[in-house]
Amino acid sequence: MFSSSVADAPLIREPLHAPVAHLIRGGVVEGIHYGSVVVLGADGRVGFQLGDIEAAFYPRSALKPVQAVAMVRAGLPLDGELLSLAAASHSGEERHLAGTRRILELAGVSEDALRNVPDMPFGPSVRDAWVREGRAASRLAQNCSGKHAAMLYTCVLNGWPLEGYLDPTHPLQIAIAEVVEELTGQRIARVTVDGCGAPLFSVSLNGLARAVSRIASAGAGTAEGRVADAMRGHAEMASGAGRDVAALMRAVPGLLAKDGFEGVQVAALPDGRAVAVKIADGANRARIPVAAAALAWAGVSTELLTEFQGEALLGGGEPVGCVRPVRSLEPVVVSACA
Repeated sequence: MFSSSVADAPLIREPLHAPVAHLIRGGVVEGIHYGSVVVLGADGRVGFQLGDIEAAFYPRSALKPVQAVAMVRAGLPLDGELLSLAAASHSGEERHLAGTRRILELAGVSEDALRNVPDMPFGPSVRDAWVREGRAASRLAQNCSGKHAAMLYTCVLNGWPLEGYLDPTHPLQIAIAEVVEELTGQRIARVTVDGCGAPLFSVSLNGLARAVSRIASAGAGTAEGRVADAMRGHAEMASGAGRDVAALMRAVPGLLAKDGFEGVQVAALPDGRAVAVKIADGANRARIPVAAAALAWAGVSTELLTEFQGEALLGGGEPVGCVRPVRSLEPVVVSACA
């Protein structure tokens, strides 16, 4: 079981990553993706590891469920699709924009209070439509706007100043940091700024897995349980139509999953089994097949994971290879790519 104590911060060092996936073209290893993988059992113990799971790293948006838990503990009253949106890296679809506006309305603040960076929608098809329509980048369309709106709402409820809500010394960010340390079970190694402008806390891959395990296995009605239920029940609000992380949650009953930029993926089951993946070069194409292999290691039926073996590599418009997890990550099944 997890310890209630908080360990020292992970060491800041060059991670000792290992090969986690091969790029196979015509039966030849054309390229290698390095990274790290950890699989936790229901008892919280490491059942499998590859690479460096203890070095300090940045979870990027994979930390959003933890941030959402902190806000719920601080009184954020959202549930369902709006709470899922508070933990989202959304695609910028109209439902995401409408949901973010609704959170701002509940907070009694305008879009002008948002301090995330203006951006075009994250979803490629949505972004293309915006370009065709001549629409400009906005804070509302940026993929973290739901989280930022929830941060503002949490500040209003607690009487905290809206100005400077992204400063690491702001009461909101101090409260979030405390929950990060509690759920990961370790001190934060370093604080920097995420792409959206919010503070980003450095922990270990193992610590991140512990955090998502605790959220996914929490009882109904707890802050952790509310976040998990919201994301599992409204997977597309936490991501978007056609997104692999939403498809993964739909495919595996009870699974909580969240992706992050630079090749980060976490997933956990209601009994506490959890996986965390970091692809060293940030390659998105290796993230899901490696995570699916890790879930198979955790005991998820491979029949539920067949659609997550990765995109085919094309030659002359025809499949000639694939991205395949290394053999040590495939104890049960080897992908059809030879």
